[in-house]
Amino acid sequence: MSISLQERLARIRINAFLYFRADWLKRLIDIFGSAEEILKQNAETLAKEAQMNPSTAAHFLKDAFAIDPQEELDKTLKYGGQILVPEDEDYPQSLRDIKESPIALYVLGKLPQNRLCIGMVGTRKITAYGRRVANTLSEGLTQAGAVVVSGLARGVDSQCHAAAVKLQKPTLAVIGTGIGRCYPPENRELARAILQHGGAIVSELPFNKPPHAFHFPRRNRIIAALSQLVVVVEGEIKSGALITAKLALEMGKDVLAVPGPIDSPQSSGPNSLIKEGAGVVTSVKDIIDYIPSPQLFSLETLQEDTAPQQEQADLSPLQNKILQLIGTEEKSTDQIVETLNLSVPEAATALFELEVKGLLSCRAGLYSKSKF
Repeated sequence: MSISLQERLARIRINAFLYFRADWLKRLIDIFGSAEEILKQNAETLAKEAQMNPSTAAHFLKDAFAIDPQEELDKTLKYGGQILVPEDEDYPQSLRDIKESPIALYVLGKLPQNRLCIGMVGTRKITAYGRRVANTLSEGLTQAGAVVVSGLARGVDSQCHAAAVKLQKPTLAVIGTGIGRCYPPENRELARAILQHGGAIVSELPFNKPPHAFHFPRRNRIIAALSQLVVVVEGEIKSGALITAKLALEMGKDVLAVPGPIDSPQSSGPNSLIKEGAGVVTSVKDIIDYIPSPQLFSLETLQEDTAPQQEQADLSPLQNKILQLIGTEEKSTDQIVETLNLSVPEAATALFELEVKGLLSCRAGLYSKSKF
């Protein structure tokens, strides 16, 4: 389903009124039949039919007509971007599925298709610990073929994007300004690198909109929606990262958290989430294990799946054969004995040694590779 150019321009106009949530704008479209029709109303009629305050209706129309939608389109196209509406084929399905799906989505670069997208969020006041963790997890996820989604803010967000860019792989930034601006300004080179390496920068705000405090909580719902799950690296209990986590939970998505020092304010948020039942992240594999159907995504084998290289070098040929046989599955002792043509004592000894090394775990008589 497509819409006319005039309806697209009208959507861009009404999207410029930032004091209405996206679902309220969709409600107006439902009432009047189209954005074009909304803009044909005067403030009195708009207020009466939509049951809103007359001054709000007047403010809404003023903001809508203060913007030149054709200029918005032209500037976006000049930057190599596009403005998507939910009817467009390239509009992300994960955004269509939420209550507050943006009615106009400004996109620079290439949105990921059939890729596992992991939200990585955290504080602007990143610690040395948070920096190490953000880099390690984001680098590992990127190497596995996932796309890290974050907000291009200072701190954890920047570190996560930078890890992907360093590997020359795509990452997805959802920003709290228009795509014609870069905030914070020191991330300008990082933003360029995101686009250079096949990533994307996304916003629902008008092209040149400057940063404002209330823009950022709104953009957090887009981060949550575009991600299969959300990982909180660091952040205080009252922080944007925790807002993103809450929104992800409301969308029915898993929220994971990185545990941190109990005396660190920046770990109070993740530690609180863990107490409330969030998944604990100590490795990239912990994150991948929460994906219900990882085979649906273009993921490469994680190095962690076959354990650290130093430990691998200490393994006997038989132990390596057992690890290769188990792979990503679960195997019983009988299956291992039969497939590898071993005696029970041989298999039992090798399996015990692999458990001691922390490479295998046994549950209900079935062996699988350990998370840690």
